Amino acid sequence: MAQAFGEESSLSSSAEIEALRSIINSLGDGVIVADREGKFLFFNRVAQSILGIGSTQVSSEKWSEVYGCYRPDRVTIFPSQELPLARALAGETVGETEIFIRNAERPAGVWIIAKASPLWDGAGALRGGVVVISDITKRKETEERIQTLTNAVEQTADSIVITDRNGLIQYVNPAFEQTTGFTRDDSLGRTPAILKSGVHDAAFYQELWSTILSGKVFRATIANRKKCGEIYFAEQTITPIRDSAGNITQFVTVVKDVTEQRKLQEHETQMQLARAVQQQFYTIAPPQIHGFDIAGAAFPAAETGGDYFDFVPLPKGCIGISIGDVCGHGIGSALLMVELRAHLRAFSRKSLNVGEILTLVNSALVSDFEKGRYATLAFCRLHPPSRTIIYASAGHVPGYILDANGAVRHVLDSTDIPLGLFAERPFTSGEEIMLKPGEILALLTDGITEAEKPDRTQFGVGRALEFIRDHRQESAQQIVNGLYRTVRDFSDGLPQTDDIAAIICKSLALHSPEKQGKSVTGTDLTGLEEAS
Repeated sequence: MAQAFGEESSLSSSAEIEALRSIINSLGDGVIVADREGKFLFFNRVAQSILGIGSTQVSSEKWSEVYGCYRPDRVTIFPSQELPLARALAGETVGETEIFIRNAERPAGVWIIAKASPLWDGAGALRGGVVVISDITKRKETEERIQTLTNAVEQTADSIVITDRNGLIQYVNPAFEQTTGFTRDDSLGRTPAILKSGVHDAAFYQELWSTILSGKVFRATIANRKKCGEIYFAEQTITPIRDSAGNITQFVTVVKDVTEQRKLQEHETQMQLARAVQQQFYTIAPPQIHGFDIAGAAFPAAETGGDYFDFVPLPKGCIGISIGDVCGHGIGSALLMVELRAHLRAFSRKSLNVGEILTLVNSALVSDFEKGRYATLAFCRLHPPSRTIIYASAGHVPGYILDANGAVRHVLDSTDIPLGLFAERPFTSGEEIMLKPGEILALLTDGITEAEKPDRTQFGVGRALEFIRDHRQESAQQIVNGLYRTVRDFSDGLPQTDDIAAIICKSLALHSPEKQGKSVTGTDLTGLEEAS
């Protein structure tokens, strides 16, 4: 190489020059030598193999263009004058520099590390430069994979915990910190026992360790405790990690917080149980009373509801007809409705006075209803032989008596405040009213009258009474079901937002061909007594 610079060789023979050339060609790194004008004097085989292109006699200003040199972003061309060899030709020693190479021979691209030094002659004059390049593509690909995995672990919504074989925590991701409240500083060097809730016994943890130490994956839903003391439920998968010799060195735990999911499942289970209880009430057959056709139905807005209707056996052959509405809907209202029903049936065995019955029910409910909870209730006592009713209404929407032509003959307005608000509140009953043959007693809840169309127009009392009037020749059950369908059609696709219930009691003419019950002389209470 010294002869290439025009100097007298210090080597004793050309054989030694060839030996030097052979040594450089046998190196594992690429070596390129250029004179001070940028002409390549030496370009070993490894350099050509890495770059895909060997020595070309182009000016140094075109090196990046010809060899495809890019900055680490793999998009920006590396300025030729900033390449390590070009800087060495300016007298600068350049440390390791990452360059991405992509050209026609290396379309997928390769990563290199280049470092360069200037070459000086014996007098200290700059004569050229040398650059040494190494292929680091595999290392970069490994680093990128590691970075991708690191980003995934750091950003995943599930908690990740890595421990050594002895269970000492070596790593936790941000999701673990957010879920548990324990920071990395709190956790590193400690064991996952910091999450122990006390819910699981020693046998559970013995099985866990026995499983993972045998090299098997352990999966379970575990109750853990956060730093604040709150217990949460987590689906955990603990996987043993082995080294190249097959020895277990670490354990990786993936923790998915399923607390809300469990709460939802428990809520759904409770809703199903409550609905099952309610459906038993709603499917009770109405009383079969000579001279009357009676039907009722409730249609909850959710799985369960707070609307209530019932037919209650009373002393001396009378029948209690009740319809109510516990504020709100859902499981809370459903449970209060069940309680209301139980109290009403219990106290109805003791008295024929509807006001007294509501007074007793109210006293029983006040202690159990939370603040702001209440129930409205309309309760009618029907005496079949005389065809008379006496009613009391605790804040319920009005009921109506329609004459044989469908006109409103009597409005059953509320006689008092809702149930459950004030203890020791006396409730009174209204006047006695006769149901003449052909007349209809209609009891509704506000889920009917307040149902809305998309434009916020309400169904209203008028439409409800109009429907009953137009269908008064149909059976009581047909009127109840038809009224519900009409309300839902009126809502024009809007979801039902409130529970709906209705009772229709038709007073029939004695010669009426309509169904008049199983008993010829009185009231058949079969089913009502059993249900109570």
